Amino acid sequence: MSVKSSLSIEAELKAQGCTNLRLRQLMRRVAHHYDLEMAKVGLKTTQYSLLSHVLKLGPLRPGELAQSMKFSASTLTRNLKPLIDAGWVELAAGADARSRTVSITPAGRAKREEARLRWKVAQESLNQRLGVERVLALHRLINESLELLSPTEPGTDDE
Repeated sequence: MSVKSSLSIEAELKAQGCTNLRLRQLMRRVAHHYDLEMAKVGLKTTQYSLLSHVLKLGPLRPGELAQSMKFSASTLTRNLKPLIDAGWVELAAGADARSRTVSITPAGRAKREEARLRWKVAQESLNQRLGVERVLALHRLINESLELLSPTEPGTDDE
């Protein structure tokens, strides 16, 4: 690489600004896009994700669910509460007196299926707006970046 092209790249990087800010702006727009669809069925995107994980993996212990979703225990508790209150998820006694299990209820299965259809609408409209090639390229870049930036210590990745 020539000195001139190296300086050109450095200037372009500087002109682009803070990567964290740009990623947060993109994430807010993408999240808003999905949130609009999830709102039509009375859910937040995190709630849909939780319902999906519990459906796929449950019944399971809260710690296992938190680990699977890369949540801290307190984040999981805070996000599970509205699902439990709505009757979509239940927290029941586990194998011993000290353990609990999280499982999806029949009403939760129905809500998750209703939401899955809205999620599909959100994904397809995002694919259309951005273009399938751009979405695929974005996914590849995200996956590569996640791999390169993976935490060195287990449990340090929190949402």
